[in-house]
Amino acid sequence: MDDFWLYFQLGWQHILDWQGYDHILFVMVLCISYALTDWKKVLVLVTAFTIGHSITLALSVLKFISLNSAIIEFLIPVTILSTAFHNILNKKSAGKRTKARYFLALGFGLIHGMGFSNYLKSLLGKNTSIIQELLAFNLGLEAGQVIIVLGILGLSSLLINFVKIKRYDWNFFISSAIFGISFVMAAERFSAAFLN
Repeated sequence: MDDFWLYFQLGWQHILDWQGYDHILFVMVLCISYALTDWKKVLVLVTAFTIGHSITLALSVLKFISLNSAIIEFLIPVTILSTAFHNILNKKSAGKRTKARYFLALGFGLIHGMGFSNYLKSLLGKNTSIIQELLAFNLGLEAGQVIIVLGILGLSSLLINFVKIKRYDWNFFISSAIFGISFVMAAERFSAAFLN
């Protein structure tokens, strides 16, 4: 049981670590166009992302699949970039385009799971029984993700309902900032992925 809590803690610390801010940015840009009243839609959206990254995290750690880590590290900011771009272009409310975003989150979750797997593999070493550790780490990731989602939804609701910032303006501002950050990250990681 001690190992379970250790890996759970490592999972939530990993996603909330500012040195790995690419995952934080993705969750932010995925949820930024929603408010606290949209919590059911966000729950399904985040669950789709969770299903995606849980699949590839498990498959990679259990050594069923293996991809070049430099390519995965390049694709992660590409997922952030494309989600931010989608937010910027779409002036409709988030509720009207949620179904398409579910599939987007699921697909992008597959890529992010590969990114998480490199970290988890380095922790596990040659441990032969990894199912419990894998589950605990994944649950820890989800706990950290829930903290990010609640923070974003709370801040969005505060600014939209009390400060009276228009929802699209808030979405546009944050999505544009994240677009710029992720563009730089993708450009920096491109050479390691494709030119080496």
